[in-house]
Amino acid sequence: MSSVRSHRRSVISEAVAPWGDIARLLRGGEAGTLLPVIIPKHRRRLWWMLPLWVGGYALLSGVMLTLKESGSDGLGGMAAGALATLSYVVGVLLLVIGGLWWWRSSIVEIEQGTHGVLTRYGAVVRTLDAGRHYLWHPWSRVDFVVDTATEIPYSAPVMACPTQENVPLRSIEFFLKFRITDAVLFVRTIGAGNFDLVLSSAVQDAIRQRARRVRTERAYDLRGSDVADMQDLLNRQLDRYGVRITGCNIPDVQLPAQYQQHLATREQVAKERTAYEQEWGLIRKRRIDSLGMDIERAKKTRDARIVEVRAALNRAREEVAQLLERQETEAQRVRFEIETRGRSGLIAAENEARAQQALAKAYRDNRAVLQYELARRRLEVGSRLAGKAPRPVVVRTDGGTDTSALSTLFTAQMLPRLTSGDRVLNGSALLPGEDGGHEQR
Repeated sequence: MSSVRSHRRSVISEAVAPWGDIARLLRGGEAGTLLPVIIPKHRRRLWWMLPLWVGGYALLSGVMLTLKESGSDGLGGMAAGALATLSYVVGVLLLVIGGLWWWRSSIVEIEQGTHGVLTRYGAVVRTLDAGRHYLWHPWSRVDFVVDTATEIPYSAPVMACPTQENVPLRSIEFFLKFRITDAVLFVRTIGAGNFDLVLSSAVQDAIRQRARRVRTERAYDLRGSDVADMQDLLNRQLDRYGVRITGCNIPDVQLPAQYQQHLATREQVAKERTAYEQEWGLIRKRRIDSLGMDIERAKKTRDARIVEVRAALNRAREEVAQLLERQETEAQRVRFEIETRGRSGLIAAENEARAQQALAKAYRDNRAVLQYELARRRLEVGSRLAGKAPRPVVVRTDGGTDTSALSTLFTAQMLPRLTSGDRVLNGSALLPGEDGGHEQR
């Protein structure tokens, strides 16, 4: 089928044409008209029966002349025989011509992709597939040739289609493809001309129902939208006519002028928004790259500082280890010194103990000398203690105990002087020396 112009509704019709033009009309249409059904002009006439009837009559005449020849003699018999022979020849020729004419007129060729509807006495007998067929019955004929293989394109623009806000759109173009699945059901139930009206009405109803659910500002969303539900609806409506919708879509939507201007502004804003988003994306990418570089530099600085800290930590560990080693060495030295002094003191104490032990043994041997020496030292200690003993000071009052502040202050000032004078006098006394003499203390 030829493609229809956009913004023009397709027209489905049928045409009467001779057998030679059927293929051209089915594939190309006629003046923008879709022709899925062709009514062929029949070439079959009953003229082929005339030679058969005449041939039969000639044969019958030949038989009668032959009978007459057998019953007569002379020239009459010879004439009857000649006429009989001529009748036989003419009859046979007419029968052959009539048979050939009948054979040629019974041939029907159906194009590939089409089906022929065979009728007899006006009643549909069956459908003929593509190829050559022989219709031997004189009153059998192909009334319709239906294209059942081609997907026929159909365009149906819907004008003044209201939206959800009851704003009439300028037009919504709807495009579909259909295929005739049952040729007999199609031609006998509805026909091509009536099917055009039914299909146009069904498409307009489906488009208007879809447009009623769409807001005017979103009307452009109908272009290329999913119309599977509309296809199912049309298939349910057209299935009774032997037609199947194979595909459909909405290629174009035209809005009123004010909404076109509004959408143009909206598209311009969308483009500006897209440009701003792209610009912001570039700025964001640059900032991210800059931050990434800063992060990398910070990571490098951090790694360098970590290396420095680890080096300082290693040095501190080495210094602490050295310090601990020195402290341990010093502690070892001090321990050795203490042990040495302890051993020396222990040896000295042992020596002194042995000396004391020896001295005690000597003292035990010289007990009398020791007792004399002990008595002499007791006397020396007693004399020293007597010299350092404090002397009592008696302060007498006339009328009993004086508890005045002046007498108490005077007594406190005089007591140190008295005690100091006594100490000086006692210190000037002569004490015996260790060698038997006296020394002045």
